[in-house]
Amino acid sequence: MAVLRLFASAREAAGTARDEIPGGTVDAVLDVARQRYGDGFAAVLDTCRVWVNGEPADGGDAVGADDEVAVLPPVSGGA
Repeated sequence: MAVLRLFASAREAAGTARDEIPGGTVDAVLDVARQRYGDGFAAVLDTCRVWVNGEPADGGDAVGADDEVAVLPPVSGGA
């Protein structure tokens, strides 16, 4: 199982910052996360970037047991 790391609004929508999720690809891991955390999380996920092991990832990228999938919502701010 891959480690799913959630940040900012994705963490708030899921109610957790970290979970272990089964799946052989990024899309498979995110599909399980959508089912596990519901529609609010799914809506946030649509705006997020996904990285695997610190690198930008695509849905079809392979994910193994030692991989970390990070969900990063857009950052806003300014001064």
